[in-house]
Amino acid sequence: MTKNKIIPYDPELKQLARKLRNNMAFSEVLLWHQIRKRALGYQFHRQVPVVKYIVDFYCHELMLAIEIDGSYHNHPEVSVSDLARQKELENVGIHFLRFGNNEIKNDINNVLQAIQDWIQLNNSKHI
Repeated sequence: MTKNKIIPYDPELKQLARKLRNNMAFSEVLLWHQIRKRALGYQFHRQVPVVKYIVDFYCHELMLAIEIDGSYHNHPEVSVSDLARQKELENVGIHFLRFGNNEIKNDINNVLQAIQDWIQLNNSKHI
């Protein structure tokens, strides 16, 4: 197994990340209960500062961020901002999976399958 790559982050985000962990959206709580405690074979953390952003869920071993987008993310200016943010994080080697609130609430099994499929497809790159 390769050693986790350290990605620096703005230390001022630590307090905000802690606050976000204590006030997670319902869909974030639903997903968190399914992926915590190495339920998928890898350790995920919630509300993780990375570079100058906070991602909803992050696995250091896989360098995988999982983002849950609510209806707020459907606005064009937010959507453009999200993509720019994602591109910046991809430039430091982070992979992204995005799911909508409704996907999590209405179809958690397919969301979990998509995450497991991504892990299986990319697992050989991280051993």
